Amino acid sequence: MKLELGLSTDGQLQFVVATEKDFEEVVAMSKGIYGGLDYLPSRYHAWLHEPNRTVVLAKKNGEVIGLLSICVVDAGETVLAEGLRVAPWERGKGVAGVLQQFCTELVKKKHPSIKVLRLMRDDYLSPKVFQKYRLITTQGILLVRFNAAELLARLDAAVAQLQAGGFQPLPTEVLEPGEVRTLVLSPAFQSEVLPNSTLIQDWQPYKPSEANLALLEQRQLYWVVDCKARPMTASLCTQPFPIPLGKDWVYLNIDTFGHHPTHLKSQLLHHLRAHLPTLRGNVMCQLFLAPGLWGELAEFCQAGLQLELAKGYTEQYLLEVNI
Repeated sequence: MKLELGLSTDGQLQFVVATEKDFEEVVAMSKGIYGGLDYLPSRYHAWLHEPNRTVVLAKKNGEVIGLLSICVVDAGETVLAEGLRVAPWERGKGVAGVLQQFCTELVKKKHPSIKVLRLMRDDYLSPKVFQKYRLITTQGILLVRFNAAELLARLDAAVAQLQAGGFQPLPTEVLEPGEVRTLVLSPAFQSEVLPNSTLIQDWQPYKPSEANLALLEQRQLYWVVDCKARPMTASLCTQPFPIPLGKDWVYLNIDTFGHHPTHLKSQLLHHLRAHLPTLRGNVMCQLFLAPGLWGELAEFCQAGLQLELAKGYTEQYLLEVNI
């Protein structure tokens, strides 16, 4: 469905709501983005049917040259801007800024209660960015890769060798859906474990609330904590999904909260044991964690588990601005 003509410096941009028919053109325009690790092809169709989300395309002369998804969360107070991309041949011409401005105006018209726009970044943040946005929290990104069958075959032996060297895995417990709600709504968990009282699930930030938990319950997330009674470390794993890197490649994303490295290592092992039996082919595993734990966890993955480090230290930034 066509929304309306957008405003741009040259008057040639048009903004429309994305449809199933636009998929191939969107994929072609996104080719090579994130070095083959783009999540959008796996989520595009589902995004189109989410009631609180609108995917907007920028077109020029009838050709798709940009995309931005806007999703309303936090009981109508916040909009998440996701998936922003511009065709390589149109970058550097201000398309991204015009597209974001159009989507901001659109969501304000549809949802007058919106107060804040939030977005996630993992690239360099210039001083100019901080003139506009507030930095809410920062997580380190540890990216490793492995073959699922090969790791499954040797994981027990690797852990045994780690234990012989002094590593002692700590207890882990799996949360049921009802237990997740109780935990996340706990003031102690919000203040002591979550980064700046924010729940981040696979690049999507949420305030810990009933409304947001209702959204998350639909995603088959796998939650692990160190102790149900008073957890100090928690982690959640998103269902694996394919990525454009190759036909046998999947992403396994694990968000972690807390500052205890041994608990975090133990929960990583728990997630691997839970998912490896059903994974096939090659896996790109993305672990989000407190920045100060990155070095120790990278050493654990490389030297202890013999996983290949796919990328050096990078950070995930949560930014917000009033709108």
